[in-house]
Amino acid sequence: MEKMATILVIEDEAKMARLLELNLAEAGYATRSAADAESGLKILRQEKIDLVLTDLKLPGMTGLEFLQAAKRADTHLPVILMTAYGSVETAVEAMKAGASDYVLKPFSMEEIKLIVSKELESRRLREENRSLRDALGQRYEFKNIVGRSPAMQEVLATVERVAPSNATVLLGGESGVGKDMIARAIHEHSRRAAGPFVKINCTAIPENLLESELFGYEKGAFTGAVASKPGKFELAHEGTIFLDEIGDVPGTTQVKLLRVLQEREFERLGGTKTHKVDVRVIAATNRNLRDALEEGTFREDLYYRLNVVPISIPPLREHKEDIPYLADLFITRFAKDSGKAITGITPAAQRLLSDFHWPGNVRELENIIERAVVMAAGPKLDVADIHLDVRRAGASPGPTTGAAFPPPGTTLEQFEDEIIKEALRRGGGNKSQAARLLGLSRNALRYRLSKIGVPDEPDSAG
Repeated sequence: MEKMATILVIEDEAKMARLLELNLAEAGYATRSAADAESGLKILRQEKIDLVLTDLKLPGMTGLEFLQAAKRADTHLPVILMTAYGSVETAVEAMKAGASDYVLKPFSMEEIKLIVSKELESRRLREENRSLRDALGQRYEFKNIVGRSPAMQEVLATVERVAPSNATVLLGGESGVGKDMIARAIHEHSRRAAGPFVKINCTAIPENLLESELFGYEKGAFTGAVASKPGKFELAHEGTIFLDEIGDVPGTTQVKLLRVLQEREFERLGGTKTHKVDVRVIAATNRNLRDALEEGTFREDLYYRLNVVPISIPPLREHKEDIPYLADLFITRFAKDSGKAITGITPAAQRLLSDFHWPGNVRELENIIERAVVMAAGPKLDVADIHLDVRRAGASPGPTTGAAFPPPGTTLEQFEDEIIKEALRRGGGNKSQAARLLGLSRNALRYRLSKIGVPDEPDSAG
């Protein structure tokens, strides 16, 4: 008989606490209750609790402080916060501190039971996965990361060694290889695991806004700055900040990043007060930063500050032995999400996946499995369910699909210039679009355009 899950309810309003206890008991759970966070922590130390449901506003220690203390004791314990004083900021703060979910009062009991059920199921699956890993005798395993191949085991071995330290890590690898997953694994296995994990994609934010996103701004710093706002570094205090696509950071912002890495301090945009910050930096890039150094688009001193521990994540085509396990992981996940009884994949469909080139890496495999699960009619994915982008796999990475070598009588430099001009034509003169076609950053394209005498004018519309 399956053991009844025990839920700890921390709520200072006696009527609300009793209502929660009755409804959770009716749903088949055992409950324990406490009127304040200190009593709740005492129960956690003395008893086996499977999930905590706590109010945010409590006498004495707040629910957020309780969450941080509980996560230091058990990082896997699901904690759901309830509050009538909710806002986007407190919700974000709670999730960064490790909350499993966040619900605003007034709420329905059905909503609470649904959230509790979902979190307990997630915990059960995590524990099953841990048990399975132990049974398989895998040496290096991390949550949600499949890496049984020698190439990925080498990566995970490095992650295991570097995670407990505070060393800055630079992740390299093509788009879609899972750099964000590796960054999160480093954070979750570090001494900062109870602190926030803050991610920022440096290419997703316009150059003129990136500095204020990273370092915040003061009221009146620019038109529209009606109130002061902390930046990502402040939000990541005592945790980890993940700077994705670091190679696209403009030069002026690189100077400030260097200062944070060296001195752990900065000023907000428009401010004079120096802010100290305790944060670990993990950066990632799908470009070769050494090329950017030669082009003059990336500071050498910043590169060496970031490159303390480099980890290169191989493309999927270099560890294809992981594809069957990745496919099983995605099938299980998407079958559950879609409510379909799909139990696996046929050998023929598996061979099809293993023979593919995977230009989009693990992310592309995940997308293809998701589509296959949604569209499949049978209990197992078959060849007819797998739709691969064969044209994309066979095409060259540039905007042309012809020969990979310069025509006779053409130098490599001339050939590169023609490819850049062709990308500009195909992008209708829009340099950002041309950069995407070429797989370059905007800064790298700007450098190449200056070499061939194309002026750096604003992008044309379209």
